[in-house]
Amino acid sequence: MADFTEYKDIWVYTEQRDGKLMNVALELLGEGYRLSRERGDGARVCAVLIGDGTGKLVEELYACGADVVYQINDPLLKNYTTDGYAKVMTDAIKDYKPEIVLFGATHIGRDLAPRIAARLDTGLTADCTRLDINTGRYIEYLQKNTTASTAGLDPDSKDKGLKQTRPAFGGNLMATIVTPKTRPQMATVRPGVMDRLEKRQGAKGELVNVAPRLSEDDIQVEVLEVVKAAKELVSLTDAKIICSGGRGLGTAEGFQLIEELAKTTGGVVGASRAAVDAGWIDQSHQVGQTGTTVKPNIYFACGISGAIQHLAGMQTSDIIIAINKDPDAPMMQLADYAVCGDLKKVIPEIIAQWEQ
Repeated sequence: MADFTEYKDIWVYTEQRDGKLMNVALELLGEGYRLSRERGDGARVCAVLIGDGTGKLVEELYACGADVVYQINDPLLKNYTTDGYAKVMTDAIKDYKPEIVLFGATHIGRDLAPRIAARLDTGLTADCTRLDINTGRYIEYLQKNTTASTAGLDPDSKDKGLKQTRPAFGGNLMATIVTPKTRPQMATVRPGVMDRLEKRQGAKGELVNVAPRLSEDDIQVEVLEVVKAAKELVSLTDAKIICSGGRGLGTAEGFQLIEELAKTTGGVVGASRAAVDAGWIDQSHQVGQTGTTVKPNIYFACGISGAIQHLAGMQTSDIIIAINKDPDAPMMQLADYAVCGDLKKVIPEIIAQWEQ
């Protein structure tokens, strides 16, 4: 077993693309800040910034919660490659020994994190929706929200291990996972489930320039060109208003009404898995456990009954408006505003009222 006293601080892999930080990176900085203060043992939240010419992002990372920024710059790191990024971050973790390392559950994060965990011979919990430190706050959460026994859990224990919670068995239960025998403790976290810190303009921190031990021989692929999809990307994660349709729309043509609602409200179009599986809309619009986790200001659920997998992906929305013929549908019970009726009549009325 590793000597845990050698490990300290909370690291966040702050993913950037083309010199722009991903939203999930800023969300994780906010969560890392909360966790570090909750531990109460002086642990710092540290941003790991990998790329080439990323210096302009450092001040933004301080403003978003980073106490320390570990900057790893090299021309070979300009474009993401699994080999290059995995090597330099694994080397940095071995050198500096963070206790916790967090990644966004993006395409890159899901590729990078397991390779690093394997090289470090440690555990990794994927697609987390909640993180806690083993303190009184965690015990209080268990008592209020679960049937799990808290007997023997000491809120004053010196064990400040990370409790990593994620959906399991198709979303039918939530599993909390710990890493008791190895360090660092590693997790990927779904975009859209954590809260950002309010930006602290003028905040300062410590900058550590890490010299990468990297050569061309370490990278087995060559990136010739980065080609972005020609179609407009669906930005569900960043949307303030999402208008989602489900099986209750009846046909693919029903999404024309959802698109009109989204256009009127300034939102984007979402969908349930049932609508996607029926071929009515592209999978990029899917909200839920197997789609995108979202946290908009307003979520319109139109003709969506509310399977647990869908609820898990949108239940933290600020305001939920459900439209359904079935008053007993799970979504209607969750909604802040539930409208029982024919969506083909209700939605045009909402559009008309919104435009006034």
